[in-house]
Amino acid sequence: MAQTAVGAGTGRAPRRHPLVAAAMVLPLALVLAVMTGGAQAVVTQASSVAGSLGR
Repeated sequence: MAQTAVGAGTGRAPRRHPLVAAAMVLPLALVLAVMTGGAQAVVTQASSVAGSLGR
């Protein structure tokens, strides 16, 4: 008799904890931000906000 995998064919994957999902996505997001210049935009914006606050 053949054994089947648990949940095979149900079409639903188990849900991940939100922190696990974030840990999976953040490295790729950081690489893309650096490649596209998004990191520089964040630094520029933070500098502007700091200047507005008088720091």
